Amino acid sequence: MRASLAAHRQTSECSIAMNSTVSPPLPSNPRIGSGYAQGVVLCLAAGICWSVMGLFIRLIEVADAWQILFYRSVALIAFLAVILSLRSHGRLWTTVAAAGTSGVLGGLSLVVAFSGGVYSLQATSVANAVFLFASSPLIAALLGRLLLGESVRRATWIAMAVALVGIIIMVAEGISLGRGDGNFAALMAGAGFAGFAVALRRGRLSDMLPAVFLGGVFAAVFAFLVCMATGKGIMLPARDMTISLSLGVFALGLGLILFTIGSKTIPAAEIALLSMTEVILAPIWVWLFLGETANINVLLGGFILLAALIGNALSGVRKKPVPLMQ
Repeated sequence: MRASLAAHRQTSECSIAMNSTVSPPLPSNPRIGSGYAQGVVLCLAAGICWSVMGLFIRLIEVADAWQILFYRSVALIAFLAVILSLRSHGRLWTTVAAAGTSGVLGGLSLVVAFSGGVYSLQATSVANAVFLFASSPLIAALLGRLLLGESVRRATWIAMAVALVGIIIMVAEGISLGRGDGNFAALMAGAGFAGFAVALRRGRLSDMLPAVFLGGVFAAVFAFLVCMATGKGIMLPARDMTISLSLGVFALGLGLILFTIGSKTIPAAEIALLSMTEVILAPIWVWLFLGETANINVLLGGFILLAALIGNALSGVRKKPVPLMQ
């Protein structure tokens, strides 16, 4: 991710694990009224914001992953500090502290997600990275089963098995091309977003922004320490610094705000489908503007993974959404 991002993502970079796990309870028919349509538009817009993460990182000339992560995190912290302060009428730290231990665990998980997301987007193709980011909802389901004792639908188990085939194809291709580190970093990012989603469910947190704020703080500190330890420091050309800061505000931060508003009126399974916007558009942007393409094995593995995710989401659409917040 930006993914990462998604999140990264979308956040993936914002990502997809967040999209499918933190929606609040919904009425029995969420399509009644204009709120549903507005939610769809906002979630699609969020996916578009997260999808440009790879393109922005490709435009950076000198900065390495840790320098990018530092400035992106600083910008995200400042952006969310303003938003949370406005929402809480100046009680920023009270709002953040209310996230508690689960918020801290979620923030630490985002350090893994953010670090893996930025590194992978530099170390492998954008298509390869975002396809592997997309595995996060299935990893979240597995972690939820192992750590929280949550039940997993049969359709999701099948989706996991199918997705694993696609992941193996992409990782094997990456290793053969000398991009194994980028592939594993992308999987690490997906696992980090999954951990973030499980932490939110553990604490029954309906608002993810305080935990994301903590993730930004932890990531900035971590990236700064790495930059100092490697001797590269944090001084960058104005171009690279501007792009890195823009990633935190527009690609990641704005996408999070749009998603937070839009997801309140949409079932989680449908949000998972809307999140495919990020995964589909990210490789298209770098192809249109930079001519970057993906080889056949990456596309095949990505298609298998996306088919598993879409099948799992569609099976959930047929069921009445089960509120995660009790």
